[in-house]
Amino acid sequence: MSEPQNDEAPDWLSATELGMWQAFRNGSTYDLSVPSPLLNDPAAAGPWGEHRSVRARVVALLLLSGPAARPGRVAALKLRGAYISGSLDLAGGNVEPYVELTFCRFEREVVLPECHFTTLRLVGCVIPRLEAARLRTEGDLHLPRCQVARGIRLTDAHIGTDLLISQISVRPDSNCKSIAADGMSVGQDLQAEQIETHGEFSLRGSTVGGSLMLRGSRLRAAGQRRALNAPQLTVERSLYMTGAVVSIATGNANSTPPYGTVYTGATAGPAALPPGTEIRRFECYGGVRLDDGRVGDTVDFHQARFLMAAGEELSLRRITATELRFQCERPLEGRVVLNGAKITTLMDLSTSWPGPGGLAMGGFVYENVVPSGHFPLTRRLEWLDSATPEYSPEPYERLAQVMRNSGEDADAREVLLAKQRRRRETLPLAAKLWGYVQDWTVAYGYRPGRAALWMAMLWAGGTYAFARNAPEPLKGEEHPAWNPSLYVLDLLIPVINLGQDGHWRTEGGWQWLAAGIVLLGWILATTVAAGASRLLRRG
Repeated sequence: MSEPQNDEAPDWLSATELGMWQAFRNGSTYDLSVPSPLLNDPAAAGPWGEHRSVRARVVALLLLSGPAARPGRVAALKLRGAYISGSLDLAGGNVEPYVELTFCRFEREVVLPECHFTTLRLVGCVIPRLEAARLRTEGDLHLPRCQVARGIRLTDAHIGTDLLISQISVRPDSNCKSIAADGMSVGQDLQAEQIETHGEFSLRGSTVGGSLMLRGSRLRAAGQRRALNAPQLTVERSLYMTGAVVSIATGNANSTPPYGTVYTGATAGPAALPPGTEIRRFECYGGVRLDDGRVGDTVDFHQARFLMAAGEELSLRRITATELRFQCERPLEGRVVLNGAKITTLMDLSTSWPGPGGLAMGGFVYENVVPSGHFPLTRRLEWLDSATPEYSPEPYERLAQVMRNSGEDADAREVLLAKQRRRRETLPLAAKLWGYVQDWTVAYGYRPGRAALWMAMLWAGGTYAFARNAPEPLKGEEHPAWNPSLYVLDLLIPVINLGQDGHWRTEGGWQWLAAGIVLLGWILATTVAAGASRLLRRG
């Protein structure tokens, strides 16, 4: 065997490999597919034959040390329908030509650690495993519609522009991970729409310069791992875990990669869909961890379905985002955790939040609430109750503050009243009884109209009683003119003196009546004062 001289092909190449060599120099597509669609399916059983087979070592030779392009041409490796035998190992290499392999079948794993590409496209290929830690591309990395049997590793990879893995299907590796992409950096968008993963999709500490799109995808956990594990993820624009519009006949999206799928939108319904299409939900079978993440715009769960087991979580601890759209299907098991999250605007459905014990949001900070559909205050209070199995004042105070900022003062008072009632259940018996008195009389000061009504009733009743039975004066002629209305008002309001109290002698039952009016006046006054002090503190 001899190596190529003057860009001539080696004499040990097969006829198929020689054709690939010449196509590389021309920059043209080398198509080895056959007329039968079934025989062109890389995932179908059965051999493809020698006439469609090229050795991985020849592919590596072209990419790392290939011949120069013919005059007026740009060298590129464009293969279609080829069987690549052996292991394609380009570890540490610098690949300058454009690479596009479409509907190819790899016999063994593709090894690309620390390899440098301009643009790499593997479309609809069947690959036993893709090992590409610290891979670097100047442009895109495309893996749409590929099938990978033993996982993908993109740890610490750097993708210059877009990473496209839409409609990919990945089985787990020996560590129960389907896609391991910890520390990965993507310059623009990460399009992972309608993907199927059977193992953990790991994005720990990764950065996406545009949006991360998981529309219509199905993520499944394996072993004891999560379905999606992405703590400290940074997405400069939006994170979409939403539905997608797909063809009923084929299951594929209306548009093909690299253009992604069609987002259903918050208002799209079955009547608005194009004929022959339906909504494919985002589905996640297992836990999701997005702790300490930062999303520049929106975290969108519209029409998502989270199917978790007991003990698993949709964890958004300490996440920061401009908007959270929690409009998913209600999780039947597991927990939704928002502890320490900071959101500017919360958009939600009343039917999306889990029931008691399924929600935790201690320290959850949000500035605006925009409910989707009917979300009455009673359901919002149930939302708070489900998040606080044990009494905690902070969620109530946060919601009341948001409502006051939106001009909903009456609803804010109802929230704070609900807080006092929850607090009352934690108090000793004596304090609990006093709380019931405050609630029954003036609703802890949050319904001041009640105090005015009670005082008016006491004043009217007392005036009627004392008007029929005027008491004797204490000191002969040294007394003001008897006025039952002013006398009762003097007893009822403890902080003012109208000149009637202290000049008249009450005995027997009338003395007890006067004492009762004084006592009730103090109760009403103190509860109103407590409510006023809370109002001043809120101001």
